[in-house]
Amino acid sequence: QVQLLESGGGLVQAGGSLRLSCAASGSIFSINSMGWYRQAPGKQRELVATLTSGGSTNYADSVKGRFTISRDNAKNTVYLQMNSLKPEDTAVYYCNVEGSLSGSTRFTSRAQGTQVTVSS
Repeated sequence: QVQLLESGGGLVQAGGSLRLSCAASGSIFSINSMGWYRQAPGKQRELVATLTSGGSTNYADSVKGRFTISRDNAKNTVYLQMNSLKPEDTAVYYCNVEGSLSGSTRFTSRAQGTQVTVSS
């Protein structure tokens, strides 16, 4: 019922930048929160950044000052601008969206993930 289409991952050198995007589509009535998580090999999935419909943001300490989350409400799309990338940012990045469908059914949807690799 909700589809998420991620794009923007890839390989970049340390110090470089990437921009991830995630577009949500389907029978969406409203979106409460959009965010990004990541999982590095051998590590648990961790929150990177979230953005609520009210504009509140939350960032992992490790990315504060380097990453910026934003959204285009008209397109139901969330972005993650990643600057000053470090090798430790290497991970699979997952978009996560929470909201309501037509008929008030709540949903939480997570995308399949996009690989971000930062070389030293």
